[in-house]
Amino acid sequence: MGDDMVAILMALATENAELRGQLAQAQDMLVETAIDAGNLHALIEAVQIERDAWQAEAEALRARLARSA
Repeated sequence: MGDDMVAILMALATENAELRGQLAQAQDMLVETAIDAGNLHALIEAVQIERDAWQAEAEALRARLARSA
């Protein structure tokens, strides 16, 4: 193999390694984002449940006040 071919192969191998590193970082970020999204979704569901409980309590109080008025 000529020196030029060896240089090209080395450059390609280096670029390949760099791209693999970037891909690994992107995959790590994607996993972290998915975990964060799952946590946020669970939190939103918990807040919605709490909101529904408060609404039900408010409606019950309104009904009680309307009956006593």
